[in-house]
This record gives sequence, structure tokens and C-alpha cells, in this order.
Amino acid sequence: MSASSNPNPAQTMDLAGEITPNGSLADFIWFRTGGPAEWLVKPDSVEDLAAFLSALDPAVPVLPVGVGSNLIVRDGGVPGVVVRLPKLLAKVSVEPGNRVRAGGGAMGITVASKARDAGIAGLEFLRGIPGTAGGAVKMNAGAYGREVADILVEATVVLRDGRVETWPAARFGYTYRHSETPEGAIVVEALFHGVPGDPAAIGAEMDRIAAEREASQPLRSRTGGSTFKNPPGDKAWRLIDAAGCRGLTMGDAQVSEKHCNFLLNLGNASAADIEALGEEVRRRVCEATGVVLEWEIQRVGVPE
Repeated sequence: MSASSNPNPAQTMDLAGEITPNGSLADFIWFRTGGPAEWLVKPDSVEDLAAFLSALDPAVPVLPVGVGSNLIVRDGGVPGVVVRLPKLLAKVSVEPGNRVRAGGGAMGITVASKARDAGIAGLEFLRGIPGTAGGAVKMNAGAYGREVADILVEATVVLRDGRVETWPAARFGYTYRHSETPEGAIVVEALFHGVPGDPAAIGAEMDRIAAEREASQPLRSRTGGSTFKNPPGDKAWRLIDAAGCRGLTMGDAQVSEKHCNFLLNLGNASAADIEALGEEVRRRVCEATGVVLEWEIQRVGVPE
């Protein structure tokens, strides 16, 4: 991918953070494959990000990426700007009223642990979500019977034009694994609420979630988390298994034998291999059951 297809953001304005042309995404996304970001931007604050976006040519696309735990980056890379939040925007604090405030870059396990230590129950399921708070808010992430829509009070977003707004939960228009967050908007902070609880009991539930994930999911593999959304009244993994896709391979991409709603990079899979395998799974499931699986993993960028 040529780095000249979009204007150089570094020439637009001075960013206090970092701008890297052809910045590697495969270095950190969970699948460890795919092309680079045309421009990888790491602002050093919300104000820095807002000023950068307000000065950036509106024609340049912007994509926020957390830890890439639910992402296929196509082999041709991602045109425009990819934004990663800095550690300064990963802080978590407790507030009165059984509330927990998290920076958009904070990991789910960090938020859950902070709530546990403060005796706040109801956020335990975040232990089972391997991404950031910002990504969880944007996609209404959920696990173990709960989802972000159940616990979000409000969240602060930096819109594509640089405006910073704080939205109540209702404004996100949540449905299953989806929100109405506008394209190019970046969730930089979230306020969650829980209920009073016993730290020991909360910790025990978090441990149960961790053990269940370890037993049932290929956590130590190059994967992207749950590949397809669960259809109403059913489980994607059950349909995939029923269609005979457990262990199915394409190049170095494989349907996990441990949990067949997970795709794996066995070592040298291209993003095209992984996405093609997913489409073959969808085809076989539809042929066998009549159900059309919807992708849950976000697929971004352009083919090579």
C-alpha cells in the first residue's frame, strides 16, 4: 500500500504524540497478520487527539484500534489514519455510587479488577472480554449473560471532526454487539455502574469466568476471539460444528478444534486465508442449516 494515497497528517499540524507512516498492525493485533496502517497515530491526550482530528482533511478515513483482539486487518493494509490510545488513557478509578470510570484504552480485566477491589459487583463479565473499554463500548461487547449496555452510564467520544462529546448510554442505540457510534469516532472514556458486592464473591466469579475461558477457548493461540454473532436462540459454534467445520483449514488458517467459533492463525496465515476460511464456514453453515452467520469480528482495510 502506498503511503501517498492520502495527505500526510504530519504536515497537517503538530501532534504531541507519534505519527508513524506504514505503521505495523500485525505486531500487536491478535492474529499477528495483515498489512500496515497508512498512518499509525498515537496521541498523548484527548486534547491532542481532538486537535489532530479537527485539523485533519475530512477525506482521510480514521479507524480506532485497541489491542486488535477482534480484528482482521486485510493484507493490503488500512488506508488513512489508525488511532491507538496511549497508556495515559488507560487509567481506571472508582467514584461514589458504585461507579467505575475507565479510560478508553483500559483493558476489561483492569476495569473488572478495580471494581472487585472496591466491592462493586456487576462488572465481572468484563474479565472475559479481552479488549479495551473503548472497543467494548463501541461494539456493545458482552459475555456470560451480560453486555456493556447493561452497565454503561455514559461515555466520552472524540468525533471525526474533533468535537469532544459525552453521550448517555441511550444515545449509543445499543443492539446485540452493535452501537450507533459514528464512523471515525473514538471512545476515550466510559463510566460504568454496578451494585454493592462482597470482594471475595466478586473475585470468585471472575476466577470462574477466567477458568471457563481457559477450558473452552484457544486463548494461547493467534486468534481473533468470537468470529460470528450468535443467531437468535442458538449458538454459532453449535451450527459450525453441525456443519462439519471443526478443524477445517485453509492455508495456515484453521477453525479451532477447541472452540469452533474461533479462527486460528497456525503460523503463516494471511488475512486473506483467515477471511476466506470464515466465508467458507458461513457458506457451509448456510447450506447445512439455512442460517446465515453474521461476522462479529471486524474486518478492515483492503486486500493485497
